[in-house]
Amino acid sequence: MLTLETLVLSQDDFRLCADWSVGAGDRVALIGPSGAGKSTLLMALAGFIAPVQGRILWQGEDLAQVAPGARPLTILFQDQNLFPHLTLAQNLGLGLSPTLRLTPAQTAQIDTALGRVGLAGMGARKPGQLSGGQQGRAALARALLRARPVLLLDEPFAALGPALKAEMLELLDEVATATGAAVLMVTHDPNDAKRFADKTVLVADGRALAPQDTADLFANPPQALRDYLGQ
Repeated sequence: MLTLETLVLSQDDFRLCADWSVGAGDRVALIGPSGAGKSTLLMALAGFIAPVQGRILWQGEDLAQVAPGARPLTILFQDQNLFPHLTLAQNLGLGLSPTLRLTPAQTAQIDTALGRVGLAGMGARKPGQLSGGQQGRAALARALLRARPVLLLDEPFAALGPALKAEMLELLDEVATATGAAVLMVTHDPNDAKRFADKTVLVADGRALAPQDTADLFANPPQALRDYLGQ
């Protein structure tokens, strides 16, 4: 279980509070106004921003002294975290070994992961030779390889059209199911939350509220969500 225990993030005039948990396999959307702190919260979970108060716990263990790369999670950003000078296979290989000294078994794992996301035979290509959708597939393949128990996504499909985005959300669902990961996904699109997430966190007015049932939240939105949705 991932727990945010009386967590406070603060920088200049920005302040965000959170106090809740997500369990294995939970699929959670984070939604709210720009600048409310959705991405900042993911950065704190990933270890790139230190809380000024409270703790981030994984299975009861405080992650404060755990380096970002050693935390039990994978994070995907809008640019898909792909290094342009490396091949697709090498980018995925970094998820298994930072030195890229891969065993034959690990190389086979990469080929299998590429095949599972529809990129079989593309391991030698570089990210610049891929479409946006293919880059998204590659990033999810790396998440599949890492198989960390928590997957964080910061609007990774925001630049995609509706049909391709729907396809990527389906693939994300498959990866989450295969790894059993808890997923926290930042989105500005209510339809993304409704399509993928069982629960949704509203981030607004300095608070990341506890996850609520997605259907219930949008059926009976609080005023902050109404304001965001323009209702």
